[in-house]
Amino acid sequence: MAVVMGGTEETRLIVLRGNSASGKSSVAAGLRDRFGRNLALVGQDNLRRIVLRERDRPGAANIGLIGMTARYALDAGFHTVVEGILYADRYAAMLECLVREHQGVSRCYYLDVPLHETLLRHAAKPDPACLAQVTDQHLREWYRERDLLPSGIETIVDASSTLNDTVERIMRETGLDKVPAIDR
Repeated sequence: MAVVMGGTEETRLIVLRGNSASGKSSVAAGLRDRFGRNLALVGQDNLRRIVLRERDRPGAANIGLIGMTARYALDAGFHTVVEGILYADRYAAMLECLVREHQGVSRCYYLDVPLHETLLRHAAKPDPACLAQVTDQHLREWYRERDLLPSGIETIVDASSTLNDTVERIMRETGLDKVPAIDR
């Protein structure tokens, strides 16, 4: 079976993984704010919980949908950020295939935030509904320490990196800081 390469040599693929409340969505939003248009955000929570209303289980449909959505965005010329908890035992094959088959620059980041910091960050969220829906007990149950992809392709970003520093680092390391945004 022939490998179908995705995106172009100019597109950037960024994968952001980490535990709940580690800052993934904030980093993704920061990248979009910093870069501008032509940056697609493929969020696990949106596709799994909103679009499919599916539980996070091995072999679930959202895994393929995340991969297809990212490929579609890359093929359409969008730089693409895939973000979510994306547990390694469930999502590694899809993510590693996506990276392997992307023609442009691909970088993967794991936001490594200890459980105690995760609990503090979650408690500081301004959304009372979120705080009521996701409890400290949920965060403890979902937490996986250093749930890295088996291929070793991730750059670890520790909890001491500020949001701005993390966004700037990713912009620089992917080359997005030197690419003009396209107003579509």
